[in-house]
Amino acid sequence: MFDMLNIAVCIKQVPDSKTVRFDKETGMMIRDGVETIINPVDLNALETALSIKDRHKACVHVLTMGPPSAETALRDALSMGADQAYLLSDRAFAGADTLATTRVLAAAIKKIGTMDMVICGNQSVDGDTAQVGPGLAVRLQMVSVAYVDALELLPNAVKCKRMNGYGHATVLVGLPALFTVIPSINTPRMPSLKAKMKAKSAKIPVWTALDLGLSAEEVGLTGSPTRVLNTFVRSFEAKREYLEGDAQTQVAALCERLVAAGVL
Repeated sequence: MFDMLNIAVCIKQVPDSKTVRFDKETGMMIRDGVETIINPVDLNALETALSIKDRHKACVHVLTMGPPSAETALRDALSMGADQAYLLSDRAFAGADTLATTRVLAAAIKKIGTMDMVICGNQSVDGDTAQVGPGLAVRLQMVSVAYVDALELLPNAVKCKRMNGYGHATVLVGLPALFTVIPSINTPRMPSLKAKMKAKSAKIPVWTALDLGLSAEEVGLTGSPTRVLNTFVRSFEAKREYLEGDAQTQVAALCERLVAAGVL
């Protein structure tokens, strides 16, 4: 049976999709003045860890890489029940791709201490790569299970139900292990007002590249083998045409137009 479990949860602060805007000249996302939230499925990852803590002896560590404003997301996580939060913030981290991001996250987790479990959301709504969780597992030399929508701790193993291309598969793994979860795994809890007030006064360590023992060449844009050259919003031209005649005539006319458009 497991004794005290140490669980790390990685979260990310992302732009609220309702307020996302793009610069038409550069094609880049405008982040200044845009409301941010915790990546939705990362809340499911945190809830997974907290649910384990409810039933077993566990300490939940939550961490994020981002600007100083990302501290808000960490305080929200603390108000939900996380035990300790860590902010990984350094101008040198800017522009990091998934490889450079996992390098920073792995260094931070190792600095915190030995983890029995690492839990992440399967992907973020801005990058949408689903690469960080599995990449982090490689750096931590952990077994990883992706797209988990049910997780149960057994006496000497963890039983997972994970989504695959054919439905679901049941996987049994030992610890330490990393899991990426999908939204269907649970419903994140709402923090109490008292917990929110307590989280406001919590001390959150801020770690830079130097604190993590990383060089400028290993992080951020410099440490990223891939780069986003441009982003854009697709534009669609809608056309409307009314077809006249009886139903048979309209169907025939519609089929002609679909053939001409290459749809049929």
